[in-house]
Amino acid sequence: MTPFAERLIAWHASHGRHDLPWQVSDAYRVWLSEIMLQQTQVTTVLPYYARFLERFPGVADLAAAPQDDVLALWSGLGYYSRARNLHAAARMVMARFDGAFPRDPAQLAELPGIGRSTAAAIAAFSYAVRTPILDGNVKRVLTRWAGIAGFPGERAVEQRLWRLAEDLLPHDASAMPAYTQAQMDLGATVCTPRKPACMACPLSDDCVARIEGRQHELPTPKPKKTIPERNTVMLLIADDAGRLLLEQRPPSGIWGGLWSLPEVATTLDAEPACRSRFGLDIEAGPAGADFIHVFTHFRLTITPLPARVVGHAPVLRETAGRWFTRAEALAAGIPTPLRKLLTRPG
Repeated sequence: MTPFAERLIAWHASHGRHDLPWQVSDAYRVWLSEIMLQQTQVTTVLPYYARFLERFPGVADLAAAPQDDVLALWSGLGYYSRARNLHAAARMVMARFDGAFPRDPAQLAELPGIGRSTAAAIAAFSYAVRTPILDGNVKRVLTRWAGIAGFPGERAVEQRLWRLAEDLLPHDASAMPAYTQAQMDLGATVCTPRKPACMACPLSDDCVARIEGRQHELPTPKPKKTIPERNTVMLLIADDAGRLLLEQRPPSGIWGGLWSLPEVATTLDAEPACRSRFGLDIEAGPAGADFIHVFTHFRLTITPLPARVVGHAPVLRETAGRWFTRAEALAAGIPTPLRKLLTRPG
């Protein structure tokens, strides 16, 4: 056991998290949690994780399900490419690995949506494979403990962190599940981004950041860039029965595969666009109040525009369009802004 690993494992035995539902050796459950926890807090993931396991108790169940069902259960969790990759990976596990997740991190990393660190975490938790992880929590712990400056997303810095993570591994592979969880827990509960609890940290005696008073400098922040601004008009088109027209978005890109409202560039485009795209004559009402949805790489200002159908062709011209009651829409795979629109008062 390296001294670093020994201290972490001893700390975790008394102070770590031991009651999370994915703390098992079942590779399917570990994989599901790792994908859901990417860029998402534990408290947010817990109810989604429980619903997924109830609906898809094993990888075969997930692989056999329609993608719409997967996206509907994922709706509200964000970063929807994770759900599409989850579904594709389940099918690949069934087709290439006979329904069993491989032990080799390199093979795990070939599955859609699984990078090097996620593959290592699955292998360590499920099969006690001796391999390092380097998620956001671990990067923060290591940069502070070793005093490594530079944005961790830069290639040279990341390579240095990988080498350090490899050097610090416990020699006994059987310790890997506890050690891997200890790293995650320390970053999540003690070595936090803004207010690290250094007095409670098992690594504080030789932590460079604590000794030099650089806790709030490390990790080095990502260089700031101006966030692009985008605008769209979302059409709330209702038929005589009060149903809403939704379109299924293309399989890739923002909200890929989800059902969403038709969009146009400006309110003036609404009526001609509906006539040409759907064969619908609409009468638009006053636009609703704008609201902003923030993505990782841009900010989207959404203008909701209610409209009613006043004339239409016998069938919709685009097969991607479908009428939904409000309840049906809320039960489908829809993006968060649409869910907010459909549930807000007024």
